[in-house]
Amino acid sequence: MPRQFVAPEEESYFLFGPRGTGKTTWLKKKYPKALWVDLLNPEEERKFSMHPERLIDLLEGRAETRTVVIDEVQKVPEILDVVHGLIEEKKGWQFVLTGSSARKLRRSGVNLLAGRALWKNFHSFTFEELGDRANLEEALVTGLIPLVCQAPSPKEKLRAYVNLYLQEEVKAEALVRNIGEFARFLEAMAFSHGSTLNLANVSRECEVPRKTVESHLEILKDLLLGFTLTVFEKRAKRQLIQHPKFYFFDPGVFRVLRREGFLDCSTEVEGGA
Repeated sequence: MPRQFVAPEEESYFLFGPRGTGKTTWLKKKYPKALWVDLLNPEEERKFSMHPERLIDLLEGRAETRTVVIDEVQKVPEILDVVHGLIEEKKGWQFVLTGSSARKLRRSGVNLLAGRALWKNFHSFTFEELGDRANLEEALVTGLIPLVCQAPSPKEKLRAYVNLYLQEEVKAEALVRNIGEFARFLEAMAFSHGSTLNLANVSRECEVPRKTVESHLEILKDLLLGFTLTVFEKRAKRQLIQHPKFYFFDPGVFRVLRREGFLDCSTEVEGGA
């Protein structure tokens, strides 16, 4: 299915988006002859973790392509130092660096190429991309993540997708000490989806200290699972204390996390605007 994302023609760029949004599929169609480094492959990850400079050897004598794709670059942040040098040295080459989490890059203090690469985001399907297949009722239940939309059983795939993030991205990376505590936080955040964010209320509802809630919220944003929307002001004025709104990146993820009670009305279950 054609995507509407427009990539830079010559400049190198980061391409960030949650897992399952179709970054890798789109890139393989866009750059069929690119030199590909897949850091999701355990052997590739181990090889470049030990010797990031292997990338230099890999590029030697590659006359058939001038595009390099490094998939899931956050797995080996140190490789960015090598990429930085190659961008300076190999004029006319394009480096595309994908990631499903910005946390490890930001926290490790690695070189983010000092403005030599643009920062782009890849999202779930839009209704325009879906065309005749677009269905609002289905989208509000199972969302628009390509991996889910194209599955034989979208609801089952969606639940597996949310569990994947809990297990692989959060637990495996040791981002939190207590996975059960984080799961309660996610459920409490589901009640804040599309609403003004009040961390004190979230802390009380999930029985987690406010400082921990603040940390968990940063994890959510770094994993690209959610974002906050600040208050828009038409005119510049003295800053007042105003709470932002919070949104999960996809309505399907929200629906999985949001418990549904007997007295809930449709607007509560479908989320706020």
